[in-house]
Order: sequence, then structure tokens, then C-alpha cells
Amino acid sequence: MFVNNSFSFGALVKFSGGYLLWIVVWSFLVLFSYEFLHLKWISIPWVSIGIIGTAVSFYIGFKNNQSYERIWEARKVWGTILNISRMWGVTTRGYIKNNLSDEKFSKEEINAITKKLIYRNIAYVYAFRDQLLIPTSWEHITLGTHIAKRSRRSINKVVEDTLKDDFTKEMLEKHLSQEEYDDLKKFRNISTHIIDQQSQDLMQLRQDGLINDFYHAQLQTLLNNLYDEQGKAERIKNFPLPRLYAYASNLFVWIFIVLLPFGLIAEFDQMGHYNVWLFIPVVSIVSWIFLLMELVGDYSENPFGGLPNDIPMLSICRTIEIDLKQMIRDEDIPKPITAQNGILL
Repeated sequence: MFVNNSFSFGALVKFSGGYLLWIVVWSFLVLFSYEFLHLKWISIPWVSIGIIGTAVSFYIGFKNNQSYERIWEARKVWGTILNISRMWGVTTRGYIKNNLSDEKFSKEEINAITKKLIYRNIAYVYAFRDQLLIPTSWEHITLGTHIAKRSRRSINKVVEDTLKDDFTKEMLEKHLSQEEYDDLKKFRNISTHIIDQQSQDLMQLRQDGLINDFYHAQLQTLLNNLYDEQGKAERIKNFPLPRLYAYASNLFVWIFIVLLPFGLIAEFDQMGHYNVWLFIPVVSIVSWIFLLMELVGDYSENPFGGLPNDIPMLSICRTIEIDLKQMIRDEDIPKPITAQNGILL
């Protein structure tokens, strides 16, 4: 996630890749053909271009609204996972007691059980984050465009400074027993199995008399809520913005950019021989604005793609780990994730 308060013009130009240079060159070629090759017939009535521009702007605006809805829903999902994790820590510490048990457990044993459940929740969020980062065929991180390559380089630089290559594996081994970690290798959806294991342990706690039926139901509800939020995130991840709709937006923008110089060249020609050179910067700026609006929406529609504009899942996972470990007075408290080069992972 970008965390800078603002972006410089140079940063926006870099974000749009080399397209601005292409637009400038295209504007110059149209001006050269009209003024120096005297190809006056290439001029198009401005009204027709204005109609296209109006339609394209409405289309881009609607697409950007849908993209923002997807990224905002993704952020709400992870915010809810954060809150549920905190509630899990509070309730396990408060509910697991010796009150109903025939066989009295020591304080150390109770603390060990609570720590196991809390550590497993930490392992869950890291495992789920890793699953969401698996690229799909429609996400930009898998594409070969110039902007996608540059975005990958930016995020890789931050990742290299922040994470180890086997970061998720290390987190799982750290917060799960070796036997449980080895057992996870059998499952395709690891995070789903971790929650299932939490549920099985709750049932065992009920049988041991460490929680009553009411506490069991409340704790199980928290696990069910995690499943609910996981399903929402998986829906966003696995169902893209309709590809024909997304592609049409990009196509319409480029049609407008290509035709725009032909609609404006006659208007600028009436301004005089020297003023006609204002045609290039004006056309370039208008075209670049439309292109930038399209790119902002395009690179916001996949919030779990692992690019700089995506949800800072690692930061949220680390916040969960810190909060839960501080609840149980754990000594192994990691540092929060901080932004690197204006990007928060």
C-alpha cells in the first residue's frame, strides 16, 4: 500500500510507464503531418471526439468505482480478521478455566493451552496471507507489460529489505508444533485446516470441562466468523472484475487517445503559426490524464496481487501477532512492519 501523502509528477509519470513519451511522439506526428505535409484531411470535427471523450470518462469513472469497492471491501475483510483475532485472544484467556473440570489443571497447563490456541491463530493469518498472494492469470503481477514489470521490481525491492525467502514457512514452524506443521502439508487450503484444528481443540476443551457450552458456542462463533471473512477474501481473489468489461475500458481509452489529436489539430491551427505548437503539450496532458485514470482503476481491481497499491496484509498480520503475544505476556514480540520507499507491505 502506498503511504505517501502525495505523489510527485515524476512518480506519476513513472507509474504510467513509457506511455507519456508515446503520446508526445504521436501528437508531434499528427502536427507534423497537418502543418508540414499539408494533410488537412486528417482533421476530424471536435464534436465527435468530445462525444467519445464524454462516454469514455463515464465508463472509466464507473470502472474506478467498482475497483475501489473491491479494494475497500478487501481492506474491511482484513480489518475484521484483525478484530476477530483480538477477540479470540481475549476470550480464550478469559474463558479457559478450571471451573467445570473434574481433573484440575495447573496454571501452567492452562497457560500452555491458551498459548497454543493463540499461536495457531497467528499461524492462520500468515498462512492465509500467503494463499492470497498466489498469482492468478488476470493479475498484473503475472503480465509482461512495462508497468507490471516496474511494479514487480518496486515490490521486490521492498520484500528483499523486509522478508526472508521462506518467511511464511518460518512463521508456521514458529507458531505450530512440528507434528502439526508436518500434517499441514497434506492439505491444499492450509488456512482452512488450521481453523478446523482450532475447532477440534475447542471440542476437546469442552469434553475436559475447561469451557462450558456457552463459552464453546461463543468461541466457535469466532472461528465461523473467520471462515466467513476468509470466504469474502477468496471471492475477491478468485473472481476478477469481468475481463471483457475491464479490457473494453482500456480499449476505449486508447481509441480516444489516438483520435484526440485529429479532433484538436484544426482548432489549434486557427491560433496562428507559433501558437499551434501548444497543440503537443495540451494533447499530451489531456491524453495522459485519461490514461492515468484508467491505470489507477486497473491497478486497484486486484487488491491481493502483491503489488504496491494492494492491501498491506503483512502489516496487519504483524499487528495481530504483536497484539496477541502481548496479551499473553510473551517475550518474543516482533517489531511492527514499517513502510519502505513509501510502500507498506
